[in-house]
Amino acid sequence: MLGVGDKFPQFNVKAVSDAKLEDINIDNVFIDVTDESYPGKWKVVFFYPKDFTFVCPTEIAAFGDLNDEFQDRDTQVLTASTDSEFVHWAWRREQEELKNLPFPMLSDVKRELTSSLGILDKAEGVAQRAVYITDPDNIIRFVMVTDLNVGRNPKEVLRVLDALQTDELCPCNWSKGDETIDLHEATA
Repeated sequence: MLGVGDKFPQFNVKAVSDAKLEDINIDNVFIDVTDESYPGKWKVVFFYPKDFTFVCPTEIAAFGDLNDEFQDRDTQVLTASTDSEFVHWAWRREQEELKNLPFPMLSDVKRELTSSLGILDKAEGVAQRAVYITDPDNIIRFVMVTDLNVGRNPKEVLRVLDALQTDELCPCNWSKGDETIDLHEATA
């Protein structure tokens, strides 16, 4: 599995647009997203196992609720699974909390990205529940993978992003606005 310090793999996938439901039409519902689509931005890319399931929409909606905070930090959120863009679109239309999802839903139907990252679940053949934070140079700065049955905490991902963006030493349970560790004071 790729980890901290590795370059996020190159990819080119179809995705369901992040446009508002009432603004989507046949010409803009599907978009192409690549590793170069959001130049100069931090990225949070989180993978989930399957559309039309139970834990996944709770996570996706929770990341959506925090999207403005991620954007305030110059960060693009992306979500992905191994389902097709057509299944993503059907799910987004049908699942109430996903109707106005503010970020694209990537389709890794060929399983190339999940395989490159090393997060294709061997038993189920789907994406593991993984989240990556990459810096503007697409270097992985944080990775977390949980069991397929256990949802993640998007507020913790936001907290880690804040810590990474300080480029300082951040103690346990550090939150935005807290003091960082001054190495000169700590060794004095």
